[in-house]
Amino acid sequence: MDVVDQELVDTVKAAGNGDGEAWDALVERFSRLVWSVARSHRLSEADAADVSQTTWLRLAEHLHRLRDPAKVASWLATTARNESLRTLRRSARVVPVDVDVDFDVDMGRSAPAADGRILLEERDAALWKAFDQLPDPCRALLRTLMTDPAPSYAEISEALGMPIGSIGPRRARCLDRLRGRTELDVTVPDWRVAS
Repeated sequence: MDVVDQELVDTVKAAGNGDGEAWDALVERFSRLVWSVARSHRLSEADAADVSQTTWLRLAEHLHRLRDPAKVASWLATTARNESLRTLRRSARVVPVDVDVDFDVDMGRSAPAADGRILLEERDAALWKAFDQLPDPCRALLRTLMTDPAPSYAEISEALGMPIGSIGPRRARCLDRLRGRTELDVTVPDWRVAS
């Protein structure tokens, strides 16, 4: 049986009726969640900020029509994901060029920084490949945990519909699976979450 967070329902309804303090409370409570969903799609910081802003705009437009105000976190996460995917589709045809690359014209000098960057890119690619092979619940949980600052266990529980007590053990199992799937010797970060 689901327990309804009556304070959240009241806050959503008040924000829908134009209460600025209630709106601010919603933004403060769920901004990290929206940001984490946007960043989990590997968007740049600027694109993630645009997705976040658009997600909050969509909520403002639809707040008074939410069927279940208690599920506003799920609504925000879904909307942020849809906006992220829309941003990715829009930018799929754009090929970014790093204009700050400093090419070394002295052929006698080696460029270890370039080799290091390539090795890091290979490691990251292997890690993301392994990550993409994880089951959907693991990917969703780890993406949420990768945000900075990390959301609380209560926020994760609400957003993912997962009991608070199962977040830590599931996180450990997901990280073990990720470590087992990496082809290279990759150190998987041990993400900490504020509870």
